[in-house]
Amino acid sequence: MVAAALQHAGFVLSGRACSPLAATRTKAPIPCALATFTFFPQHCAARPSLHFDKKPHQALHSNFVPKFLAASPAGQVTPAAGKGRAVTSMAVEPAVIVGYGRVGQALEKMGGEKDVVVKRGEKVPVDSTGPILIATRNDALDRVIEGTPADRREDLVFMQNGMLEPYLASKGLEAATQVLVYFAVAKAGDAPMDGKTDVNPEGLTAATGKWAEAVAARLHSAGLSCKVLDTAAFRKSMLEKLIWISAFMLVGVKNGNASVGDVEAKYRDEVAALIAELAAVAEKETGVTLDEGLEERLCAYARSVAHYPTAVKEFEWRNGWFFDLSKKTVDATGSDPCPLHTCWLRRVGAA
Repeated sequence: MVAAALQHAGFVLSGRACSPLAATRTKAPIPCALATFTFFPQHCAARPSLHFDKKPHQALHSNFVPKFLAASPAGQVTPAAGKGRAVTSMAVEPAVIVGYGRVGQALEKMGGEKDVVVKRGEKVPVDSTGPILIATRNDALDRVIEGTPADRREDLVFMQNGMLEPYLASKGLEAATQVLVYFAVAKAGDAPMDGKTDVNPEGLTAATGKWAEAVAARLHSAGLSCKVLDTAAFRKSMLEKLIWISAFMLVGVKNGNASVGDVEAKYRDEVAALIAELAAVAEKETGVTLDEGLEERLCAYARSVAHYPTAVKEFEWRNGWFFDLSKKTVDATGSDPCPLHTCWLRRVGAA
């Protein structure tokens, strides 16, 4: 079943194997650990038309089976990592809000005009107190950190998408508060729409760190959900969102900029294969074991935001994390752990 689907995805099965990335480095066949069989890339244009079954496949080494691919009892889907601890009713903590786009304005409204707003080119006031909510794009983070007094940087709250862990570690901010934002603001001034799905009706937004409860209280004041998670549970949820945004955006762009909803409805086999591939690599790299039912959770979120357009952007923080792991592994072993991802990135001109 998997072999047939990979043929539809543009690979020719053989007694040996190499990945799209490895193929650019050597003419000799290179063993690949994606599955028990091996393959050669032929092209990247074909679309899989078969539905992948949910049987575990090999990934990265012969005995490694990601837990998220195991069958759930009676076909049930296990909720995402950790429901989080309850946040008792509390007043909204006045904050510094860095960035004044759609999200920044929504956060300020939740604060009842008691917050300090820092706009582009401004610095965080030295005499400010409370959490510092960063509502900017990832490429502004260096400027935000540099514009924050050193003794206030532990109060920074990062609300960006993507893999932030290496970046935060490089800044000595591993323990900083982080928020997974699943609510959306369509345009400035609109009320935020919560990220709830038919699989996770309790909501998906989550926070961890020093100011997690203050962030949750602020969001709750606007009728939004927010779980407070410990570090381990948050990492699971963070990886799930990273996989979601990397997989759905790439498959959408590959298929003529299909919407998120069309990816889930029309290209489910492709996105399921990519989810499995990226999740296996994420587990191996981080040591985090993702919960069962991953594909169903991610597809449920896609259905809840079906109108979203797709685009491969902020590459360094999203797909770039996986692509860098592919390059590193190919250099070390000659085998690409993410052959579909690499192939499709190159097809759309993103790598």
